[in-house]
Amino acid sequence: MDKADHEESFLVPNMEDIFNCEFPLNLSFKFGVDNQENLLTLENQEHILTVLREDWKRRQKLCTITLICYIVHMLYLLRFMSTRVDKSISHKLVGREQIRATLMQQLRETHRCRDILRMGPDAFLQLCEKLRATRQVRDTKHVTVEEQVARFLYIIAHNVKTRTVSFFYHRSGETVSRHFHAVLRAIILLEDEFLRQPSASIVSPAILHNHRFYPYFKDCIGAIDGTHFRVKVPIADQPKFRGRKDWPTQNVLAACDFDMKFTYVLTGWKGIVSDSKVLKNALSRDDNLKLPRGKFYLGDAGFMLKHGLITPYRSVRYHLKEYARRGPENEKELFNLRHASLRNVIERSFGVLKKRFAIITSGTEPHYDFETMTEIVLACCILHNFLMGVDSDPHLIAQVDRELQENNPEEDEVVRHEQDEDYRRGAILRDEIAAQMWADYQLGL
Repeated sequence: MDKADHEESFLVPNMEDIFNCEFPLNLSFKFGVDNQENLLTLENQEHILTVLREDWKRRQKLCTITLICYIVHMLYLLRFMSTRVDKSISHKLVGREQIRATLMQQLRETHRCRDILRMGPDAFLQLCEKLRATRQVRDTKHVTVEEQVARFLYIIAHNVKTRTVSFFYHRSGETVSRHFHAVLRAIILLEDEFLRQPSASIVSPAILHNHRFYPYFKDCIGAIDGTHFRVKVPIADQPKFRGRKDWPTQNVLAACDFDMKFTYVLTGWKGIVSDSKVLKNALSRDDNLKLPRGKFYLGDAGFMLKHGLITPYRSVRYHLKEYARRGPENEKELFNLRHASLRNVIERSFGVLKKRFAIITSGTEPHYDFETMTEIVLACCILHNFLMGVDSDPHLIAQVDRELQENNPEEDEVVRHEQDEDYRRGAILRDEIAAQMWADYQLGL
């Protein structure tokens, strides 16, 4: 009980005590100025009780009126505060919607789209329509497909965390993550449309219309190579994923045509596994890399020579920079030079892929687990093919070409050749091509 309540208890008597009290007949009070003592009569006692009752009733009414005033005042405050809060929340929500609308408008209508999403506005809108058709991503009351796709592209293009996108788009982390995986699934559903293995009946125009390559490589359907992308795995498993790099990686095998489009991608192999072993699996699995009869791919010296995979001559100059000052002096060097010029398309394709999507080339540990990163790599290859068809970005390709010319080539992994029938057939085919090529070269053809 506080001080005010304590004082009030003395001012307001307990009526029950008053009504039950017994006044002795000899009870005396002091009255008057002259302090004369007078005995209370029964009439005086009843008068006092009447006065006390009236005072109690008056105090009851006063307390009731005060309580009613407090209640009315509190109801008014509650109504006033609720109005202000609703208005504040409403204004905040409207502000967030305006921010998102402004962001999406800039992506659709300005050059910033290429900087942020790695593609132009038209390509972005085409991609959104394709993903909408998969029904894995849908427009909702609060989020459009365009916003979901834009957030996904921003993450893979700049390797940012979910919380960063959540801040800029004013969405919860759970919403951003859920939409990211929905868009990822939708892109992977486009694999059959954009990852197509080459036809055996078509000679690539890049070969057909270049006398350096035709007719020698007329049966070549593309180039093949492996590359490593960093992954996040438990500490106990890291030695199994650590190959050439100082950190865990996955070895990804890919083939491409001469239009710089990937035709086959195999992800998920541990970084310690060699390219040859991954290729062996690719040729034997259900969703295998197809080698049409009489056709072949070009590969570097890290692969084993086969009739379906032609590699360069070993212990002979190979890389393009090695021929900058001195041209080829024999048939093996000429073959290696033209082989390197044609096979270079896979390195250019990897270069453009890595330039577009920083999420697969970051020097830091990925934000996603191993399984998700394998799906992300595949999705990036699919998006690469889509963009090479509708928005190839010549400036980006030129930048990659300059970097390939300036950088020193990596040393190829040493592979022991098994002298089996497949190897002998490949060696015979390579020697025939080199001999014909050298004969024409000496004639000035």
